[in-house]
Amino acid sequence: MSDYERLDVWRAAHALTLVIYRATSSFPADERYGLVSQMRRSAASIPMNIAEGSGRSTDLDYARFVANAIGSASELEYQLLLAADLGYCAGEFADRHRRQVAEIRRMLTALRSYLAQSLPRSR
Repeated sequence: MSDYERLDVWRAAHALTLVIYRATSSFPADERYGLVSQMRRSAASIPMNIAEGSGRSTDLDYARFVANAIGSASELEYQLLLAADLGYCAGEFADRHRRQVAEIRRMLTALRSYLAQSLPRSR
């Protein structure tokens, strides 16, 4: 097991990615290269950035990848809202998973803060 796989935030992001992949399979075919692709990319980008960052040699590099994951989480949060507003998924589904995204973003922010604390301070 890799180090990143032990992180609760990675596990939550991976689980959410699986949900998004399954849910978007029922979206309209004409969204295959639009919203479906974007949602899958955003969702998968969260755990991918955590994994890639954990393999970097410095905490500064790791923190940058965590910041990228936070950005992807924000994208996905909006995409869930858009999918619900377009009628591609139930509002309950979108709300539940937007809350999940918000929790993942909170966890990522805590991880980024932890990594930032280990960085040397400039004077």
